[in-house]
Amino acid sequence: MKIGFGKQKQNMKKTVAAAGLLLILAVFALFQNFAREDSLLEIVLRQAKSEVYLHMLKTASPVLFYEKQEKTAAEQLVDLILQTVPVYGYVTDEKEYTTQAESDISYETIIAREASDENYVDEKTGEVVTTDSQEENPSTETGNPQEETKEQKKQADTNGEFVPNDTPVVTYAMDKLNDFDYLIQNFYVVDRTTTINSSQLNAADLLSRSMKLTHGAKSPQILIYHTHSQERFADSIPGDANTSIVGAGEYLKQRLEGYGFHVLHHTGEYDVDGRDDAYAKAGPAVEQILKENPSIEIVIDLHRDGVAEGTHLVTDVQGKQTASIMFFNGLSRTTKNGDISYLPNPYIQDNLAFSLQMQLAAQQYYPGFSRMIYLKGYRYNMHYCPKTLLVEAGAQTNTVQEIMNAMEPLADLIAKVVSP
Repeated sequence: MKIGFGKQKQNMKKTVAAAGLLLILAVFALFQNFAREDSLLEIVLRQAKSEVYLHMLKTASPVLFYEKQEKTAAEQLVDLILQTVPVYGYVTDEKEYTTQAESDISYETIIAREASDENYVDEKTGEVVTTDSQEENPSTETGNPQEETKEQKKQADTNGEFVPNDTPVVTYAMDKLNDFDYLIQNFYVVDRTTTINSSQLNAADLLSRSMKLTHGAKSPQILIYHTHSQERFADSIPGDANTSIVGAGEYLKQRLEGYGFHVLHHTGEYDVDGRDDAYAKAGPAVEQILKENPSIEIVIDLHRDGVAEGTHLVTDVQGKQTASIMFFNGLSRTTKNGDISYLPNPYIQDNLAFSLQMQLAAQQYYPGFSRMIYLKGYRYNMHYCPKTLLVEAGAQTNTVQEIMNAMEPLADLIAKVVSP
């Protein structure tokens, strides 16, 4: 008897809860239609024309619709609400893209995490050290990357010589880009360590910020460096920096100089004794270079990713096997603790603008070449210059040639975005 009475009491509580929720729905409907001279029932039924509202009414009060329900009204209403109502974020302009929270961590731990935050390969074990899986490229809105255009076929017949593509293969409507949900789903991967909202990822604002160079090539304009200079590739020659990420940086410098830019390539090594404090070591050097060369407007930290051995980040660009690239941004914000006051970056919005403009150009001119922009919670020395890019070129499973091939469209995209 006690068990039966308890269950009856529990069902009564659920029924009361359902009635309360239905009353809230009715009040919400009344509030939205307060200016209309209709009865409360008419207002509720008008709202019920929506499929969701109708389903909720049917669930909460099956007697009104003469439908047999397998669950109690309370259970069905609660199930429906849990399935369909992440209300906040869809009824405000400041929609928050939230991710799994992390635990409280110390300043020292955050600095160490920032230093080793990217995927990398442990030199001793050969295992990939990774914090999160990275998604593949989003599908493009228009165009078919697998179908060669006449221009692409023409370029593929130039004996392997890269010819800049000046005709967009894909176009994006601005109203699509201004939709936060569309933008986040098609252009970004947000790591669990951080959050981003529509005020920061406002396409109209980010695309309106000029990344153009403001002076000529008589003095240095672009700096290339490597926080992780020891990163190698599948067929790199031990001890030969020309076959490492540093060699890729030198080739990128040459390609950019071909466009008329004045480029400095800094080959300082900051991770020889480990990655734990590479950013802390590289920071002062970058700051000193910028102090000595105030004309530098663009800073590029060139890396390569670390992936599982069965993963091959490669695409076809003008008939050549080319490593995919990825733009990487730090937001100086953790999910749990919010903005990191001791890792300030006054240029976060400019950094985001630069990577988005580069990503959009990549998708337009070389679809499939660039993976989605990756957002994480720390800073990565992107606070020294507004126009800063952190680029991941391929991974340890790519060949040196695939990486070198990637520098060609990358240089062209940089030229397209920053040329006056």
